[in-house]
Amino acid sequence: MRYAHEVGDVRAAEGALMARLPEGTLMRRAAAGLARVCAGLLGRVYGADVVVLAGSGDNGGDALYAGARLARRGARVRAVAAGSRLHQEGLADLRAAGGRLIDLADAGAAVAAADLVIDGLTGIGGSGALREPHATLALAASGAGGIVVACDVPSGVDASSGQVEGAAVRADVTVTFGTLKPGLLIDPGASYCGVVELVDIGLGPYLDDPDVVSPAAEDVRPPVPGPESDKYRRGVVGILAGGEAFTGAAVLSVGGAVRGGAGMVRFASVRPAVELVRQRWPEAVTTVIEPGEKALDGIGRVQAWVAGPGLGTGEDAEGLLQAVLSTELPVLVDADGLTVLARRRDLLARDAPTLLTPHAGELARLLDADRGEIEARRLEFVRRAAAELDATVLLKGSTTVIAEPGRPVRVNPTGTSWLATAGTGDVLSGLTGALLAGGLSALDAATAGAYLHGLAARLAAGGASPDAGEAPIGAFDVITALPAAFRTLPW
Repeated sequence: MRYAHEVGDVRAAEGALMARLPEGTLMRRAAAGLARVCAGLLGRVYGADVVVLAGSGDNGGDALYAGARLARRGARVRAVAAGSRLHQEGLADLRAAGGRLIDLADAGAAVAAADLVIDGLTGIGGSGALREPHATLALAASGAGGIVVACDVPSGVDASSGQVEGAAVRADVTVTFGTLKPGLLIDPGASYCGVVELVDIGLGPYLDDPDVVSPAAEDVRPPVPGPESDKYRRGVVGILAGGEAFTGAAVLSVGGAVRGGAGMVRFASVRPAVELVRQRWPEAVTTVIEPGEKALDGIGRVQAWVAGPGLGTGEDAEGLLQAVLSTELPVLVDADGLTVLARRRDLLARDAPTLLTPHAGELARLLDADRGEIEARRLEFVRRAAAELDATVLLKGSTTVIAEPGRPVRVNPTGTSWLATAGTGDVLSGLTGALLAGGLSALDAATAGAYLHGLAARLAAGGASPDAGEAPIGAFDVITALPAAFRTLPW
């Protein structure tokens, strides 16, 4: 796992550590790490043209001290003051090393010509839109031809939430200190960070439990069959999907479950959807259901339910959703099922695990909130949803985030922009439902499902290695790539 802490926790840990160290030690540690990364990016430091964009806070001091270290190795270092108050000790160190301060009016040309730009404008304490001259300098840095390195967090990105309001620095590399910050992992902020490098400055013993975690491959533990396993022990997932209008959702969700490790998939829906599923997935045990109070009778043994993809939003769909949510089994609700829940939140009053998998629009309906606000502040809203709905919530999007009451938010690290295509959410529902039926908790099933889904998409798009290009994919390509995604895990 990678761990991230919000700004308040970082400040508290810094304060506790600084009380035990000589003044300025922590800043010099950070500057040394920043300079080391910059030197590695430059390759040859001697003669390199470096511009430091320095704000008035400690972040500016870190950047100035790092610039001084590069100047001592022969770089030509110029600093731009973004405010009336610079860190005086850092500026003095830069000047002593041969660096110099240039006028704000000359900043644009200097940034454009630089081999490397260090963004030390705001740091983790910054929030809201950048003011002038910070906004203009951020835009100049984002358009620079050289390497752009952000100090702790790109200026304009909220370190705790990832929110971006207006101009922000687009960095090639972000060097962050002590611990990751949530805004480096969650879009939109994550898209401004480039490669994130973590520098250890000794905060570890002083940090509380993380606010956000991001799993690695070794943290993803899908159920593995053993010698005594049979289809029932591996997990039977029931799927309610694909009404008259959206039969494809049924095929895709069942496919995700079949390739996601389910011991058996029981699929129940209207006749057109059942016929399509029988043709494409003969492994599935299918049942044609008719509306009514006993519509689910006779389906057979099920260990978890998936309800919603393409199901419709009328009274019949509402009745089916009510039926599965009235059981004591884990239930994953997606797509049309979420639309029904938006008007019937009372159905969520249950003791068994409930996993909701909305995109921003669906979550907006569930919470009666603005979609744009949700997309801008994903961390805040996924936490709110988990608390208000008393459920595990997987919020899909460019960054998939997963929340459960009382637990750190989990941020999925896999995926590709090519995943933004119709039907991939249905695949995720089936896959995650299979993991839920296999015995994983709602939180762990959501984590493993999102990770494998994103990895399968990346493999399908051709991005199996860092040098490989990617190409468009469809939802079925993700299903086909799921076995390869499972094989990458360190079983």
